[in-house]
Amino acid sequence: MNTETFRFTLGKFNCMVISDGTMSYAPPMFPPPANFLFANAPKEQLDKALSEMGLSPQSWVKWDSSYNCLLVETAKQKVLIDTGADGLGPNTGKLLLNMKQGGITPEDIDVVILTHGHPDHIGGNVNNEGKLVFPKARWIMRKDEFEFWTSDLTARKFAERGLQRMTDTARKNLLPLEKQIELVDEETEITSGIKTIAAPGHTPGQIALDISSGGKHLIYISDILLHPLHFAVPEWHGERDVLPDQAILTRRKILTKLAAEKPLVMAFHLPFPGLGHVIPKEKAWQWQPIGTIV
Repeated sequence: MNTETFRFTLGKFNCMVISDGTMSYAPPMFPPPANFLFANAPKEQLDKALSEMGLSPQSWVKWDSSYNCLLVETAKQKVLIDTGADGLGPNTGKLLLNMKQGGITPEDIDVVILTHGHPDHIGGNVNNEGKLVFPKARWIMRKDEFEFWTSDLTARKFAERGLQRMTDTARKNLLPLEKQIELVDEETEITSGIKTIAAPGHTPGQIALDISSGGKHLIYISDILLHPLHFAVPEWHGERDVLPDQAILTRRKILTKLAAEKPLVMAFHLPFPGLGHVIPKEKAWQWQPIGTIV
């Protein structure tokens, strides 16, 4: 499979998953993967669960994550969801190159939807000169999310935790949008067939996207979960979840919906192209990537 772009149709929409590259999460920049992804998991239970997935708890020192952005071409607009992590790591920041190889230029983008303010989702908003990478686009983000990442209080709190790089990146990539970004509340229809879903917890104003056309349906879940094990044990939250209890509630609510309604699902961090379905398994759920039979 081409791991740079993946084209598919959703009803009358032409869609393309565009890789921004991959990121290796490992010390010293990040905690060990088990702590980073499953911060509250009891060690014995986590070791057992990881072993059942073929991962050695003792030797799992690096988590390689895909960064999957989504382009949706409606009848009238090209909509980009998230802009990747330009500059975050040596293998990130490939969105524009892979877009170009897919026949899309930055000037072609009509709408950019930012699901939340983490560096890997907004890092491609501006270039090194502080100019907007997608100059003709209408920009969308939840109001409470934008305000969280641009506030002095957040900057101080994150600096105290040694996470100042996160707010520095947010300010670099969000403040240049301040006068033109559309800050939405609650669940909003962005354009015909694309509407937001409130998905707080990972960050205070994270959104998912409900995309539908011609009777076909896709839910872009952003960072509601990060790893396949989160389907089986949704109560294990990540170290970077700002509101852990809310993150778990959101995850359970969304997974219940996905298993019942059976839409196509896309996740930012799951292996490229991050597309699949959520199926019930015992008292929780399981990820079924496209092209697999479980």
